[in-house]
Amino acid sequence: MDIYEKNRCFLCQGNIKREISWVGFFLNQGEFYLCEKCEKKLEKIRGEKCSLCSRPMEKLPAKFKKEAICYDCYLWEKEEKWRGVLEKNISLYVYNEFMAELIARFKYRGDYVLAKIFAADIKGVLQRNEFDLIVPIPLSNERLFERGFNQAEALAREAGMHPVSILSRIHSEKQAKKSRQERIHLPEVFSVTNPIQVKEKTVLLIDDIYTTGSTLRHAAYVLKKAGAKRVQSLTIARG
Repeated sequence: MDIYEKNRCFLCQGNIKREISWVGFFLNQGEFYLCEKCEKKLEKIRGEKCSLCSRPMEKLPAKFKKEAICYDCYLWEKEEKWRGVLEKNISLYVYNEFMAELIARFKYRGDYVLAKIFAADIKGVLQRNEFDLIVPIPLSNERLFERGFNQAEALAREAGMHPVSILSRIHSEKQAKKSRQERIHLPEVFSVTNPIQVKEKTVLLIDDIYTTGSTLRHAAYVLKKAGAKRVQSLTIARG
């Protein structure tokens, strides 16, 4: 029996009772994957946010702000090596407890189908921006074997993107186990497999969570070094 029955919530398996408007019909928004109760637990990032990383700024103490950017981004931009490497990160949701559980199921427990939940929001970002290449953050071969799929690539494909795998990754200790300073000063863990493909291109990196920004900036750094014109990123959640 398929546990993801039609009209059943992907998370709680409750009935999905939605009415679609004429606008939604013509925008092809007829499929829902969450019930209203679960969807309300997803907290979209709205209002004032960091212009570089999408961190919500409304409730952030003044000492963690530097004009239009958060203090974390200010520290990144202070260092010459990282200045302007990642032009902008777009995050869709706050990394709250509900999002943490959802991503854990998707990322660590192999629930690939949960990528469908975010497909419409990802498509919306693509419709408002133009990119030459969509590049998922890669996993090392060891990590890919553990999980069975690359969660960043799954998000891209479920949104109808055609990602290109032009980054490779060296196996290393999980980022979550490292301090911020350790993440910043990591040796290069990414390499570009086909530099000609990125030359003078606008690249969109895609990943599940933005935390310190280290992973995305390290990936953006090697892409820029290989000749990419601009690098931005899209993540589901901002931690």
